[in-house]
Amino acid sequence: MLVAALTLGACAPKAPLLPSGTGTPFPEFASAYQEAASACSGVKTITVSIGMSGKAGSTKLRGRIDAGFAAPGRARLEGIPPFGKPVFVLVADGNTATLVLTRDERVLHDAPADQIVEALAGVPLGADALRTAIAGCGFGARPSDGRAFSNGWVAVSASDATTYLRQRDGRWEIAGATRGLVTLLYADYANGRPATIRVRAMNEGRTTADLTLRLSDVDINTTLDPRTFDITPDLPEHPVPLTLEELRRAGPLGGS
Repeated sequence: MLVAALTLGACAPKAPLLPSGTGTPFPEFASAYQEAASACSGVKTITVSIGMSGKAGSTKLRGRIDAGFAAPGRARLEGIPPFGKPVFVLVADGNTATLVLTRDERVLHDAPADQIVEALAGVPLGADALRTAIAGCGFGARPSDGRAFSNGWVAVSASDATTYLRQRDGRWEIAGATRGLVTLLYADYANGRPATIRVRAMNEGRTTADLTLRLSDVDINTTLDPRTFDITPDLPEHPVPLTLEELRRAGPLGGS
């Protein structure tokens, strides 16, 4: 299994439901969103250790990913086993990325970053979408309207995403977001940032991923060494080519 380091059995807790229905107009949506996003909208770089558990397809996942992100479009993800070197290294620069499976010396060059992430974990998110999601800003979409619901939540909508807000201790915070068939839900806020993210993805009416991410060792807006996003030192001496289709077949969605 190409993601063997992430396949120790685990189950995700039941997720809260997003409000449904049309709601009522909420004219103050812009100021509410600005307050809720104040801690995350300016995040240009972030490094984080991510404890992941849940399911992708029929595969139970559990493991750790060390990650670094920089705007625009740069990311580095390392699958960390209990011992030894990373099981995989993924480096994205713009819309494309290179994946190295270190144990098998397999290398996938210049494939769409979101498609590699989907093959590994069932969630089609590229570098910038991952950065804004991990930072707590949903998909980073600036809203153009807002609706209020009976549970006190507010949905603020942009052209391609919806962000959900709730109040805590008199201040607005981001509770979740949706874009396409991907849903984010935030919990365990501390110092204005969520420590837990629930990620769900759907495809053709079925759940392709239901993951819980627990964040630790978060570092915001520090200067990252440019070598962070250089995959060259991670390439094996005698790489074996890997295609995106092979990765999909061997990944957690390959048999689902």
